[in-house]
Amino acid sequence: MADYGTELLKRQLHELAKNPIDLVSVGLTDESNVHDWEILIMGPDGTLYEGGFFKARLVFPKDFPNKPPTMTFQSEMWHPNIYKNGEVCISILHDPGEDPHNSHETAEERWRPILGVEQILMSVISMLSDPNDESPANLDAAIQWRNDRAGFKKKVRQCVRKSQEEC
Repeated sequence: MADYGTELLKRQLHELAKNPIDLVSVGLTDESNVHDWEILIMGPDGTLYEGGFFKARLVFPKDFPNKPPTMTFQSEMWHPNIYKNGEVCISILHDPGEDPHNSHETAEERWRPILGVEQILMSVISMLSDPNDESPANLDAAIQWRNDRAGFKKKVRQCVRKSQEEC
């Protein structure tokens, strides 16, 4: 018998297929593994990422929903909250509870088992619209975001063009 996390993921995938989120397409990387999703995020209108088609993977741990998934962009991304390897760094994807090493983040902002895939995807879209350079994953992108907005925009436009060519 499938465990609770697996059943929950199946339900959420089914729900997102029936009622998709604007700008997002979801599917499984492999139909036999509901713990590994492929995501396509279209860059939100009015943002630097507008017009882009960004591929990502959402990988859920075996103890989901008690632990958060990891989300990694396969498409090249330039953003203060995305590590150079593509991994997304936002509060909602951090393990539950307080982090003694990160005073910027409360337990309420971090992963909680009541959260679902829809909240994760909405948070990522929001992050693309409004980068948080207070605790950056990509320090170079954060510094450029703060000090050289024109250079930052140029680099993001290159990522958008590359994503369009790859689609």
